[in-house]
Amino acid sequence: MNRTTLSLLAGTAALAAVTAFAAFDAPSASGTAAPGTAAQLPVERTGLLCPAPSMSDIADTAYTSFTPVTKGAARSGEARMRPATGQSADGTEGGKGGKGAGKKTDEPLLAPKAPGTPSTGETSGAETPALIGTADGGFAPGWTVQETTEVAAGTGRGLLGVNCTGADTEFWFPGASTATGRTDYVHLTNPDDSAAVVDIELYGKDGAIKSPLGENLTVKPHASEPILLSTLTDERQDDVTVHVGVRSGRVAAAVQALDDKSGGDWLAAAADPAGSLVLPGIPKDATDVRLIAFAPGDDDADLKIRLASPDGLITPAGNETAHVKSGMTTTVDLGDVTRGEAGSLVLTPTDQAVPVVAALRVVRGKGDKQETAFIPAAAAVGARATSADNSAKGTTLALTAPGGTATVKVTASAGSEGGTPAAKTFTIKSGTTQDVDAPVPAGLKGTYALTVEPVSGGPVYASRTLAATEGGVPAFTIQTLPNDHGTVAVPRTEQDLSVLQR
Repeated sequence: MNRTTLSLLAGTAALAAVTAFAAFDAPSASGTAAPGTAAQLPVERTGLLCPAPSMSDIADTAYTSFTPVTKGAARSGEARMRPATGQSADGTEGGKGGKGAGKKTDEPLLAPKAPGTPSTGETSGAETPALIGTADGGFAPGWTVQETTEVAAGTGRGLLGVNCTGADTEFWFPGASTATGRTDYVHLTNPDDSAAVVDIELYGKDGAIKSPLGENLTVKPHASEPILLSTLTDERQDDVTVHVGVRSGRVAAAVQALDDKSGGDWLAAAADPAGSLVLPGIPKDATDVRLIAFAPGDDDADLKIRLASPDGLITPAGNETAHVKSGMTTTVDLGDVTRGEAGSLVLTPTDQAVPVVAALRVVRGKGDKQETAFIPAAAAVGARATSADNSAKGTTLALTAPGGTATVKVTASAGSEGGTPAAKTFTIKSGTTQDVDAPVPAGLKGTYALTVEPVSGGPVYASRTLAATEGGVPAFTIQTLPNDHGTVAVPRTEQDLSVLQR
């Protein structure tokens, strides 16, 4: 990568990378809460990882970095990013004490804009690397980075978007494929000073797919590896579930799913296996929706399928239930299930709850003008969720309250190049999905971020769709909005000298 590109990426002010973690100072013993109770304190350090955006020479990628204003957060702080090219956190090659240690390769310390204002950057071509980043102090709570790529032609053409995520040790990706005509990569990024060892397992309609080449894969320190799924097996299946398990270390993982004819997008990891799942924000003009589900345990799962529409929960005709056999990937074709209205899929057990993972493959357009995106089962918003890289046109925010009416506050940040923050409050009735009229900063210049904060009522699930028409193709990408982990519960303590006498 040339120096100009690296400088431009650096200007994003904290683009990316993997690994969510937090560090805290001990809370004051003079707090008002009783000893033993927990205080919600802002996190003091956050890590994110962004996968390499594209292998296309005609790819244009935009990054947006944003930290929401968080009460009680430190006034000072910094955010850093660096390419995932084997460089250690201190800017030396080879990791701590490794080959090349002491050789400075770039300056990872960056100066992002203040919390509440997005920072942006752009790059192009096929050589942009994965990114590893950390934020501390006032820039850590809720730090969010969006990577959005436009590819004008070729395999996977269209709009591809992904939220940069933290490192973990296990990931599920229902909805990937090894079929002819699909080019799916699992991107693995290691933020740490030691190598990570990873297994990639594939499960098809008949169960586990033999894939010995997916065992004991090594991801070098501070590096990223794209693994082409079709090289792990000779079997060609339209829908497979990918399980990424980390034997040692930790990684960030995402699947880039590219189709020869119907575009493509990033498939983010699904929410952890659970008996009930919500897949929020199916576009109202979706022409085809496919549910892909997998039961990782020893028991089969029987699921009730319902659509949370603007008017309440309804059962899709002919697709009332789904039987998911243990260890086998199950698909359900739902067609144009939304019928021109906002909708989210709600899966609940018909009887006994059995943990499952699930995702939706969503298509807009028809014939050779189709474009594809994915909606994995999502975790609830919780206290707050954050979405970066929004524009005055082409942004749709979908909110779902499957179990009880909820009141939700949505705040638009300042624009990246100018604009005044704005906020609105919405009431989402129980069992419904609403494509809300989200606020836009007054005098907006550039892009802006949205924060979603439930005020009262039941759990809320959310997703954001970015859409743009390119050459007659309805390009789009969807990101779910789970909790941004801006705060963490820290137990309060008091001094107890009596323990010395025991």
